[in-house]
Amino acid sequence: MRAFKRHWIRIVATGVVVLLALLHATSIAPVESLARLDARLYDTRLQFSMPRSLDERIVIIDIDEFSLNRLGQWPWGRQRTAALVDELIERQQVSALGIDVVFAEPDHTSGLRELQALARTQLANQSGFQDWLARETPRLDNDAILAAALKNRPVTLGYYFTSDRGGRRVGTLPAPVLRSEAEVSMPGLLHWDGYGASIAPLAAAAPHAGFFNAISDPDGTVRSVPVLAEFQGAFYESLALAMLRQSLGQPPLQLERADPGEATSPLAGIRLRTDAQDLRIPVDSRATALVPYRGLGGPKGGSFQYISAADIIDGSLPASSLKGKVALLGFTAPGLMDLRTTPVGDAYPGVEIHANLISGMLDGRLARLPDYANGYEVMSILVVGVLLAFGLPMLPMALALVLGLLAAVAWLGLNTGLYLWAGLALPQATVLVMVLAALALNMAWGYCVEGRAKRELAQLFRSYVPPELVRQMLRSPEQYTMQARTEELTVMFCDMRGFTTLSETMEPRQVQALLNTVHSRLTEVIRAHNGTIDKYVGDCVMAFWGAPVPAPDHARLAVEAAFAIMKATRALNAERSEAGLPALSIGIGLSTGQMSVGDMGSNLRRAYTVVGDAVNLAARLEGLSAVYGVDIVASTTTKAQAPDFLWQELDRVRVKGRAQAVHIHTLRLREEGGDPQALEQEMALWQQLLVAWRSGDMDECEIKVNALRKLNPSYGLYQLYAQRIITHRQLPPPPDWDGTTNFEAKY
Repeated sequence: MRAFKRHWIRIVATGVVVLLALLHATSIAPVESLARLDARLYDTRLQFSMPRSLDERIVIIDIDEFSLNRLGQWPWGRQRTAALVDELIERQQVSALGIDVVFAEPDHTSGLRELQALARTQLANQSGFQDWLARETPRLDNDAILAAALKNRPVTLGYYFTSDRGGRRVGTLPAPVLRSEAEVSMPGLLHWDGYGASIAPLAAAAPHAGFFNAISDPDGTVRSVPVLAEFQGAFYESLALAMLRQSLGQPPLQLERADPGEATSPLAGIRLRTDAQDLRIPVDSRATALVPYRGLGGPKGGSFQYISAADIIDGSLPASSLKGKVALLGFTAPGLMDLRTTPVGDAYPGVEIHANLISGMLDGRLARLPDYANGYEVMSILVVGVLLAFGLPMLPMALALVLGLLAAVAWLGLNTGLYLWAGLALPQATVLVMVLAALALNMAWGYCVEGRAKRELAQLFRSYVPPELVRQMLRSPEQYTMQARTEELTVMFCDMRGFTTLSETMEPRQVQALLNTVHSRLTEVIRAHNGTIDKYVGDCVMAFWGAPVPAPDHARLAVEAAFAIMKATRALNAERSEAGLPALSIGIGLSTGQMSVGDMGSNLRRAYTVVGDAVNLAARLEGLSAVYGVDIVASTTTKAQAPDFLWQELDRVRVKGRAQAVHIHTLRLREEGGDPQALEQEMALWQQLLVAWRSGDMDECEIKVNALRKLNPSYGLYQLYAQRIITHRQLPPPPDWDGTTNFEAKY
């Protein structure tokens, strides 16, 4: 009792943590971040337990870049798809073929429609043409050719359901697998009001079809797919389930409820029974199943054999190479937009999601979220929470740390074991965060008074400066303040060129991922060079050197950071090139001078930032980098304080908002393996050109710029001046011109 009285505040505080966890688990006050963490923990378990082996029972016929280059852009004529079907069924002898494609419109590529129109109009009286058209129609009717290839074949067509205000419906749906009659009622199933399916002749020829909808979680990741869906009082099966049933001889569906004795109980599983197999597919109340990913996706992922569709159509694959296998026809070509974000990859082929589901259903390897998951989570919070509330405050600091860590490890171990051996994907983030939060609360209690000044200082500056500088500041916290003061600093503006144009071609999630990647890379470089992040503005990053920790060599650090950013950009572009993505271009502006630095803003929002003429100049110089065809533009003051680098003067300019002209410079790098003498010759010629330029001697300028373009033909700066010389010949500058370039607009 005495111990309770001494530690009652900590016990109550820990109890509050437990209460908050319960409010989330019971959905009274759900916390979105905990749900996201639960999803990430599930992803980690999935990645840890993946077989990472080849499933030889399933093969993916890939409409890839090679196929498109060889056979033409998609969509192909239906006669080519028919040839593909014939080859797979007849010569390769696959047991089942699933087509992850919708043929929603008739194929008019053969010109038959136009010929028939002529037969009805201009050539209606031409019996010879009419006879020829009657003979040639079977050869020209691509849809009929494909329908004939599908008829009486083990082929499953794909289609999709939609939910939108219009309820648009295209094509012909297959017959449902179940009717929602009195004996079949499934509360909780996903409902749809529209669909996109293949045209009637193809749907009639291949009556077996399955929808290929996937469900993206709030973070955009596909972790589960619906196995059954309800539409207008009928139940339809997914592409994976339809193919599985086709490969097993079309066994009927047996639905299992969470409570077998209750007619309105939600769905818990689907059973397929044949003479040789008894397969159970666990699903949740929405009839969705967790996708049992085998490994990394794509042709090099190692989970499934990928064969280019071009090789199948060409007949280059030996006969019977795919005998008895389940084949899926789908896309991996990036331009066809069938790539999804999954727990095991951000550009995962959609067709392989179905392959994973078929593989998992055959092996009984589908994890499930049981209907008692919420009750399990609540009971776990209560048991573990009571242990922590009365255990942590009573123990010495070291033992309390051991108890908290053991509780976290034990909890993760229990849930991992249930996942691996029982296939239960139970929630674990809430208990884990509760344990860590209670541990942190109790560990921090002993330090609530000691080092208060240091902690406050670290809190103020942690988001602005690298951890190394924070640690340095903590040695003498009294020397640092957020109060505004005037200092000589170096500021950098770093912007992604052409981002607006690039973003217009991307999905919002892709734009977000690109910005996060670029900002992360730039932040790492800036922090590695002891820079202070000021702010992110769209695709622009602003940073400065010399505050809050003084740095006499702030200009040198900023220049080195600029070099490192360009190196990081080249590395990022190499990665994007491998992924088939366009390269990114970065522009950097550097300026050194007196500026005000401190905590500025309003009562509602403040930031540790810099303001002043030198800051505005840096922003303008960044914009000029694209004009002069260089990556880095710096002011004369920055150049003067970083003399150890090789500088090239670009121009004398007068930027908008600044009456005084400034000289601007860029950095040249003696690349490894280059010719130093050639670079020195180039720099000397350039200085001569600038002298001639400012004196208005365009003839001499032209001689120099032509020589420079021969030495360095790809350098945008020389191309710019060559164009300027032409312009000045056509429109000579005024008599008082001194070579200064005026920029009236912001760049």
